[in-house]
Amino acid sequence: MTLVKHELKQGKPALLIWTAVIAFMLAVCILIYPEMETQMNGVSAMFAEMGSFSAAFGMDRLNFGEFMGFFGVECGNVLGLGGAFFAALTGISILAKEEKEQTAEFLLTHPVSRKQILIQKLISMLLQIVILNLIIIAAAILSIYAIGEKPDVRSLSLLFLAYFLLQVETAAVCFGISAFLSRGSLGIGLGMAALFYFLNIIANLTDKAGFLKYITPFGYTESADIIADKCLNTGYLSAGLVFTVIGIGTGFFRYCKKDIL
Repeated sequence: MTLVKHELKQGKPALLIWTAVIAFMLAVCILIYPEMETQMNGVSAMFAEMGSFSAAFGMDRLNFGEFMGFFGVECGNVLGLGGAFFAALTGISILAKEEKEQTAEFLLTHPVSRKQILIQKLISMLLQIVILNLIIIAAAILSIYAIGEKPDVRSLSLLFLAYFLLQVETAAVCFGISAFLSRGSLGIGLGMAALFYFLNIIANLTDKAGFLKYITPFGYTESADIIADKCLNTGYLSAGLVFTVIGIGTGFFRYCKKDIL
């Protein structure tokens, strides 16, 4: 597990920065809720009448006057976008950076197979996502406790689980793409995360684009559905699992056949 430790050490600065920023923004969102609670009922009615704009973000089905409704929209965007961007950046650089930094030749001279290298890199990528989520969840729980709210534990847990799975899927897809890159591209990673986000918005705007929910991991993180149904959509989750497996499988297949420069 030497490579796992090395990857964690190398990725530590980025992990700390992203974790601190997301945890801070999430805590701020939660802590300001008591100040906004009395105004939220009017805001809910206003958003419910804004047609397509409200539907795009699921705001027409959530009550901002309740903590879970507020958390689902305001905090959900922080968790969704922040987590997806971090996962994408981690996944897209995990393999390509070896050639970009010209360390691949040195790495491959060691008595370790490419599959072992890939497995350890994959483990380090997943560990970083786990660490990010553990700290974020701890920050959220402390903030909720500080304002004296008692949210629905099941709905809250499912929301955190959905965003964790979103990050894993995004990282896996970018992991597969990373195997095709020789110089790395953070722009591609950020672009993939943004693409997933906007595909979900388009799917919310019209039923004709509903199939996009099966393509984007944001489809199973819809807070309005999770809070109302108290479960995750198994259809979207199954599609997400398929994309996760394809991403990881593609990364392994391509990297093992790739000529490393």
